[in-house]
Amino acid sequence: MRRAFLVVVGAAVLIGIGWLALTSAAPGSFVASWAPCPRNWAWVPAWLPRASPLDSVVIRFADGRAKLCYGRPSLRGRTMIGGDAVPFGRLWRTGANEPTTLHLDQAVEMDEIFLAPGSYSIYTVPGPESWEVVVNRATDQWGLESEYTEAVAANEVGRLRVPAEKLERPVETLTFRAVPAGGDLFWLALEWQTTRIRIPIDGGADRVPTPGPDRQPF
Repeated sequence: MRRAFLVVVGAAVLIGIGWLALTSAAPGSFVASWAPCPRNWAWVPAWLPRASPLDSVVIRFADGRAKLCYGRPSLRGRTMIGGDAVPFGRLWRTGANEPTTLHLDQAVEMDEIFLAPGSYSIYTVPGPESWEVVVNRATDQWGLESEYTEAVAANEVGRLRVPAEKLERPVETLTFRAVPAGGDLFWLALEWQTTRIRIPIDGGADRVPTPGPDRQPF
């Protein structure tokens, strides 16, 4: 009985170590295609209960995949976007807990920003009319905006600006959706409170066109 118990404990320990390794060291191409969303275990909050659950959305291109991993905060009666928590004109982690991260197993373009296979953190600077999207190679930091240090900022790949749209009905919990727009062109739509933004991700074409009145993905 004692030996069987030790075997079970040993197996559980090995599984736990494997899980920690997989969720902290898997390359972006693995996360995009099959591995779970990473956790930044080097930070104490990663071990604590999370009020904002970790979720993901997958984009399937003709020859590969992208996966966006993000924490999903809820309004709970609060004004978030444009309020004290997510003020206009200031950097935001675009979610909760770890920074929102995009994992790729193929090259894509985000507007005019070329992204090689790998992992990237996605920050935003919200505004009432438009948002600035910040793409960064650094992913090991915690999501607190105060952790966006000069060393982290030095890893920026680029920035793009997208319009902010007004929703008719409020969205309680931060939600990302992958919206097909033809071929390998997708819109990564962020919806929360009464705001929507659409981030272009192109897995095949050289350039993502700006949507016009007769090219609305939804």
